[in-house]
Amino acid sequence: MPNRLAFETSPYLQQHADNPVDWYPWGDEALLQSKRSGKPILLSVGYSACHWCHVMAHESFENPQIADVMNALYVNIKVDREERPDIDQIYQVAQAMLTQRSGGWPLTMFLTPDQLPFFGGTYFPETPRYGLPGFRELLRRVREFYDSNAEEIRAQNAQLIAAFARTEPPGGADPAQFSPEPIEDAARSLAEAFDAKNGGFGGAPKFPHPDSIELLLRRYRAHGDKRALDMAAFTLTRMAHGGIYDQVGGGFSRYSVDSEWAIPHFEKMLYDNAWLLRLYADAWIITRDPLFERVVKETIDWVMREMQSVEGGYYSSLDADSEGEEGKYYVWDLEEIRSLLTPEEFEIASACFGLDRPPNFEARYWHLVLARPVSEVARALDWNAGDVQVLLDAARAKLRRARDQRVRPGLDDKVLTSWNALMIAGVAHAARLFGRKDWLESARKALGFLRRSMWREGK
Repeated sequence: MPNRLAFETSPYLQQHADNPVDWYPWGDEALLQSKRSGKPILLSVGYSACHWCHVMAHESFENPQIADVMNALYVNIKVDREERPDIDQIYQVAQAMLTQRSGGWPLTMFLTPDQLPFFGGTYFPETPRYGLPGFRELLRRVREFYDSNAEEIRAQNAQLIAAFARTEPPGGADPAQFSPEPIEDAARSLAEAFDAKNGGFGGAPKFPHPDSIELLLRRYRAHGDKRALDMAAFTLTRMAHGGIYDQVGGGFSRYSVDSEWAIPHFEKMLYDNAWLLRLYADAWIITRDPLFERVVKETIDWVMREMQSVEGGYYSSLDADSEGEEGKYYVWDLEEIRSLLTPEEFEIASACFGLDRPPNFEARYWHLVLARPVSEVARALDWNAGDVQVLLDAARAKLRRARDQRVRPGLDDKVLTSWNALMIAGVAHAARLFGRKDWLESARKALGFLRRSMWREGK
């Protein structure tokens, strides 16, 4: 029998409507029930495209025995972080303060009936592994701690509230005096963290950090800092060659699980792609690198093809999973590729995508990366680079048509104002730089939707 989430509009909450967990959405009903019953709150925050959210759901929230424990001991609240970013932000900060670790999704927080957190984490497995306790046992231990340590929890809550208060900037201060020193410090820090082999900053898991890349591009424009441009351009190139970029359909996944940009968590988020396409457009203006032009074109083509509603608004995200498996929509069996392409196309695809190397996904499948640039393949085969590119493009088109016949990842069709504003700005910016009226029309269509549906006079 569906729970209360069946009446919600969020696709993420709807995914949990048939759980045996007695879920509440965030709201007065749940908060009053916690106070009336004296049960603490188990708050679970995630989003529709989150792979590890799905893993925890399948392992624990769909498990009747674990659900019975959750229902007996807690008032259970499920939140879509894209629908309630305010709640997510509060408890992400609280989780970091309590555990001294970075947060993420799924976010799993235990709260008093007054909504003050006293324990938390992110993903917990069904049974003990990864150095983490099993979720069922954790549920019991946390409730025992809550029932036996009221004074300690009150003291911790007081410290947490004081820590939150210190994060608020003081009011009434004198106007800030601007200085270039913070920018200089940031540039030095990026240079120290730069991965000279693979691009990007730091190791695995590796995120694009578009804000850092934008700072480097702006620094080059403002000061002619060639080192800043080299770091930005190399990072953009390595990402475009990697599996974090969809070599068949365009667009970027959220992050790479390795340091080489090869294997992503496969969810595609609107806001990531909005910022990245703008950066690739800016990098193209500076360098005129045709790779950057191709990435902009293919990313916007993907957005217009798969992420724009008939009414004009841009959807939020595509799931990492399809048919219950992460990446199933995106990865390939070698013989399937061979069967779809002509011998010449397969030869070029094999050379460019590294299909002559061992499988890179679960030791069975290939997730496509541009292992060798077209120019390198052309030299090795003594072919014309233009001919190699034509064959590679033909192979990509055939693979995309075949992939379109697969069961597609879930679509989170929420239209979020802030994320749409980012994509509208990105598409319009690229349209201006490349002189593409069709891209500009897509941005105008999305803006028109926001004005009709999201705008309220005086608000």
